[in-house]
Amino acid sequence: MLGLGLALSRLRPDTVHPGHPLLPDVPRGALDSEWIPAVAARGLIAIGRDKRIRTRPAERQAIIDSGLRYVWIGGKQDQSSWEWMRRLARYWDDIERLVDELGAGPWFLTVNMASVVVSYHPDRVAGGVAGGGSRKGTEQRRRQRRNRQ
Repeated sequence: MLGLGLALSRLRPDTVHPGHPLLPDVPRGALDSEWIPAVAARGLIAIGRDKRIRTRPAERQAIIDSGLRYVWIGGKQDQSSWEWMRRLARYWDDIERLVDELGAGPWFLTVNMASVVVSYHPDRVAGGVAGGGSRKGTEQRRRQRRNRQ
């Protein structure tokens, strides 16, 4: 994921990565227990692929205690940084809208192949969908696009 972070920081000046000069207390290779509170304290949003970060008790508690906002790029298969970048770019507007809507953390968004889902928020039921969702919703959007063309 560092490759994706490096690329994002070159494309967007509001993006940093472990080892970035503007994030001196999060060096490359920082442990979860080190970077989670540091990123959350700055009000930043973490983007990552660690699917177990939400389920390991110590990390989960650190996320909740610190109020971290986390965007997880979902999927069972590893892909290239380019493929992760393409997915993020595809859903970036949905992610930004949800960031504004959800406000302060802790929360998790999951960026799947077909949608962005609120997978954890203390005040919401998991599964709120943006940019995609159920098969029925996907089919409805396809029909709408065809009708517009």
